[in-house]
Amino acid sequence: MRYFHVLVILSEPELHIVDQVLVPDLAGWRRQRMPEVPEVAYFELAPDWICEVLSPSTAKVDRARKMRHYAAAGVRHVWLIDPTATTLEVYRLDGEGWRLVHTYAGEMTVRPEPFDAVDLDLGSLWSR
Repeated sequence: MRYFHVLVILSEPELHIVDQVLVPDLAGWRRQRMPEVPEVAYFELAPDWICEVLSPSTAKVDRARKMRHYAAAGVRHVWLIDPTATTLEVYRLDGEGWRLVHTYAGEMTVRPEPFDAVDLDLGSLWSR
C-alpha cells in the first residue's frame, strides 16, 4: 500500500463492483472517500483511478471488458500501460464512456492526470 498525493493506492485489489469481480493491477481511492483501508477481502467502493499493465494475454480483456465495467462503476481515470510499445494512455470518464486525454511514449518526464502535480519518469516504467 502507498499513499501518493491524495490517493490511497493498492496493488491488485479485488473489486466487487457493478455485479462483477475485477482485479486491476493498481487502484487508487481519494482519501476523502477512503480515509483508511478497511481490513476486508474485497472492495465494493469503486476506485477513483485504475492502472492496467497490458500484456498480449490481457490487453483485450483490459481494454474491452474491464474498461466498460470501470466506466459503469464511475471510475474517473484509467491508465493503460503497454511496456512492449512503451506507451501510457490516460483516459478520463466522460459521461458513460472514456475520453483519451493523452498518449505518452518513450522516455520522458510527464505529469499525467490525476497526478498532474507530480513528475513521472516514463523511462522508469520500461526499465528492465
